[in-house]
Parts: sequence; structure tokens; C-alpha cells
Amino acid sequence: MSDMLKIETLEDGIATLTMSRPDKRNAMCDQLLRDLDSFFCDVPKNVKVAVLTGTAGHFCSGLDLNEHVSRDAEATMRHSRGWHQVLDRIQFGGLPVVSAMYGAVIGGGLELATATHVRIAEPTTIFQLPEGRRGIFVGGGASVRVGRILGADRMIEMMLTGRRYNAEDGTALGLSHYIVGEGEALGQALDLARKIASNAALSNYIMIQALARVEDMAKADGLFTESLCAALTQTSPDAQEGLQAFLEKRDPKFR
Repeated sequence: MSDMLKIETLEDGIATLTMSRPDKRNAMCDQLLRDLDSFFCDVPKNVKVAVLTGTAGHFCSGLDLNEHVSRDAEATMRHSRGWHQVLDRIQFGGLPVVSAMYGAVIGGGLELATATHVRIAEPTTIFQLPEGRRGIFVGGGASVRVGRILGADRMIEMMLTGRRYNAEDGTALGLSHYIVGEGEALGQALDLARKIASNAALSNYIMIQALARVEDMAKADGLFTESLCAALTQTSPDAQEGLQAFLEKRDPKFR
């Protein structure tokens, strides 16, 4: 683990992951990607939720193009597939991840953000996919993750023109879920992380694992998967505690 990713474990099972390449607007390089992968491959057992953010006024300005230009076609494809592997681990690893965003959320930074589960934007946030203006194509999963949020038609226009969306427009489109005041994203992210951490761990895990995959399924397959997820969660000790807590008008105490 390098100093490009600063990790702090807080009380209540929250870990903050701060991308720190301030001279590059936190552009993603191979080492930073490896640092993220290392954390999500071996999440400490006491961590229930992660909060991902940047530093020096930016979330992540995308792929470090200094590394991009040195690769041939095969290496570029393998690098792209490596991104897919890491971002799949973030999206489907089972750990809820909240993004506190400001400044640049551009290219690979937007791909990274849309692999997380809850996204909060400050007024300075800028969402952009500038690859078309640079003669390249997305490679970190945007065609799937961002495309499913925006729809293909709007994403094509966004890439062809290099259009930038501000925080308000991005929230309206679903690129973020919340918009807050300047300097408030991290605080809101931590508040939401604590709320998520207080849920039953199994239901959090099932929601992360199942819902995005159900979207890929035929209707009948999705409904069957829903029934399996309901059976797993609703017969768990935590479900019994949740029901008992509701009847007794108290907060549940999950395992």
C-alpha cells in the first residue's frame, strides 16, 4: 500500500479511503488502482462501510494519460480488463461504499464513482467523459455502469461533445444521489455510512450482490432471485431481531 491511498478506520465500523495525488487531481495510476484493489481484496473484519473521497478539491480526474500513451493494444486491453476486475470488486464485493465527491469526477473517476453504491456531490462537482475529445474510448466500465444510469442515447451525446454536467444536473440524472453544500460531502457521507452500518450485515450484502444482477436478468429469473434473497434474509436471526425491535418500539441490535 502506497501513500496515494490514505486509509483511516473510524468508530462504528467506518473506513475512509482518501485518494491522494493532489498534483494530478487524483488521476488514477496503476499504483493507486492496486491500492484500492488491495483494500477491497482484504477488507478488515471490523469495517462495515467504506467512504471513498479525494483531496485538494477533486475526487478523481480519471486515467493518468502519461501511463495510457505508453501501452500497445494488447496491454491497453489487459489494463482495461484489470480496471473491470477492480471496479467489480468494489461494486459486488459486499461492502457498502459511499462516495463523497467534489471537483473533477471525470473519465475513470466517474467510472470509479459509479461502482460505489451511494454518491454525494458538492456544488463544485463536474461529471465528464472526455474520451471522445481525446481520440479514445472508455475502458473502465463506463459503457455499462454510466450507460445504465444515463441510457445509451445521452451517454453517446456526452462522449461525442465532451459535455460537462454540474452537480445539480448530475444529481437529476442519477450520477449522484445527493447534492450538499460546499465542504459538506464527507460529513454527509459519514452520516449515511453510519446509518448503513447499523443495518443487518446480511441484508446489506444481499442488496449489493443481487439488485444490479437482477437488472441483467429476464423478468422470471429476476423474480425467482428475489424470492431466494427474501428467503435468506427473512429467516435470519437478524430478521427476527428486526421484527422484535419493531414490535417493542426500540432500535434493533443486529449481530
